[in-house]
Parts: sequence; C-alpha cells; structure tokens
Amino acid sequence: MSATPPPLPFPSRGHIEALKLSSSFLLPRAPELRSFVKTRIRCELRSFDSPQKWTIDCVSGSDPIHIILKPPPFSIAMDANAALGSNLKSAKKVCLFYCAEMQALAERIAAESDAIELRSISWRTFEDGFPNLFISNAHGIRGQHVAFLASFTSPGVIFEQLSVIYALPKLFVSSFTLVLPFFPTGTSERMEEEGDVATAFTLARILSNVPISRGGPTSLVIFDIHALQERFYFGDNVLPCFESGIPLLKNRLQQLPDSDNISIAFPDDGAWKRFHKQLQHFPTIICAKVREGDQRIVRIKEGDPGGRHTVIVDDLVQSGSTLIECQGARRMD
Repeated sequence: MSATPPPLPFPSRGHIEALKLSSSFLLPRAPELRSFVKTRIRCELRSFDSPQKWTIDCVSGSDPIHIILKPPPFSIAMDANAALGSNLKSAKKVCLFYCAEMQALAERIAAESDAIELRSISWRTFEDGFPNLFISNAHGIRGQHVAFLASFTSPGVIFEQLSVIYALPKLFVSSFTLVLPFFPTGTSERMEEEGDVATAFTLARILSNVPISRGGPTSLVIFDIHALQERFYFGDNVLPCFESGIPLLKNRLQQLPDSDNISIAFPDDGAWKRFHKQLQHFPTIICAKVREGDQRIVRIKEGDPGGRHTVIVDDLVQSGSTLIECQGARRMD
C-alpha cells in the first residue's frame, strides 16, 4: 500500500516577502534537473492580500543555474502610485486666518504656496462698539493645521483679535500657530523704578493663556522682538519662536552693485547690542543721544560714515523720529 505524498505547503506571507526582497537566488545544477529546466517559467504566488504573477528567468550555461524572479510591471507602478499618494496625504495643509489689517499680506503669503488655504472671519461690531465676530466654516477646520496672522497695532484692536485667537484652538484643530510680526509693548519690558508697569510682561501673560489645541501648546512666532530675554515672560502654554528679518536685509544689501561700500548705523547702544553680531561683517557706526541745553540731540559716537552708503538699523521703531535724527547726525558729520 503506497503512501500518498503530503501536499506542498502554501507559501506564507514571510516566504512571499522574502521572495520580493531577494533579486536572485542560486539553484545547484543537478543531473536529473537538466532535462526539465526551460528558459522561462511562469508561476503564480498567492498571498492573503492579492495574487501576484511573477516571471522566473533561467540563465543557462552557468554553473550553478541562476534563476531570477521578476515582478510584474504593473505592480511596480502600483507601488509607486501608492507611495506618491501617501506623500500627498502627508503634505501639511495650513488654514490661514487673518485680521483685517493683514489681508493683503495674507493673500501674498497664500500665493507663495499651494499648501496654504485662506479662511475668512467676519469682523463686525455691535451698536455699542464691542466686537461681533464670526468664524466662517468652523466645522471645516476640524483636524486641520490652523494659523492666525495678527496685528496689535493699537490697543483698540487687541481685544477683538484675542477673542478669535482664544476661539480657534477650541475648534478641534490639529495645531495652532499665532504669527505676531510686531510685539508692540517692547519699550516697556523692564522696571527702572518702583511703580513702573512692565506692559510687555502683561501682554506675554495674556498670550500665554491661549487654549491648548489637539497638537499641544500654541506656537507663537514674533519677528525681531525688542529684547531676547522677553522669551522668559511667556508661560508653558505657548512656545515662543523668535524670528528675524535681518537675514533678508543682508541678502538685499549683498545684491547691491556697491555692497562693499555700505556701513550699518545704530541709533543707540541698545540697537547695537541687539543686532551687531548679525551684521558684524559690515563697518558699523554707533550713535548716542547727548544733551545740549534743553534738547537731546543724536550724535555719532563711534565710526566714520564719510564716503559710504549708510543703512540705519534700530531695534524698535514707533514714530520714526529717532531714525530721522540719526540721519541728520550723519549729514552733519
């Protein structure tokens, strides 16, 4: 009574993956196998996912015999399309909101990248002057990365923008970024005598209480803050990120045909301490305010502007009067 041979084992997922990863394998040339080997063999490997048809090429005339597994062309294309689709899905899309004063800048930002989508807010007021605000399509930003472009140019607009800033993270967004190009209370970040109120610390505490979104604390982006130590005025609920426009200035100056004939003038020692390390490859001019009678006049303290183009760099500009006085000191010299 002859025993029935056991059926061949079905290839497992691990075996199939091993075949995919291996580009070729060696098969010893056996005498009884030589008469059966053909130049091309077709087989079909079935996995739990989907069937795959592979082509096995036999390279004859070598010892041992080389058998090369070739995947079907359409499977390679499918893998490439799947990878491309995965990259497109993982691309970060940002919904950008903005205040009324920043509309033009927001439109320019959105025009630079397809990953930024502008969203609108209705900025209205009640009869008593208090804000009447509405965030359009609030359900549509759930699970999205959201940013708000703010402008605290006057105390009157801060409250209405803070109302929106506090509301956006609560709309179940993936992350929230607040972009505040100008931190307006930079001139009052320290106390010189008892009774002075450091309003920079007050504004930092207000921004530190922005609600946490799904992605964690709010990212707060500020450009060229007056003093770097103001980073420590903010609480743990926000992540302050201090950016600077000085690299843009340097690139613009280096593009000028006479860039080697440019000096940087600082209106006072504070501006020099804040930016001189970033502009140290330019000749510098330091000005200072001196008292002459009842007037305080800007004079050149250090450096020579003679025969050179002068670019004035200050750490904080409000009315621009200091820049004008610095320009006048340069002409008088």
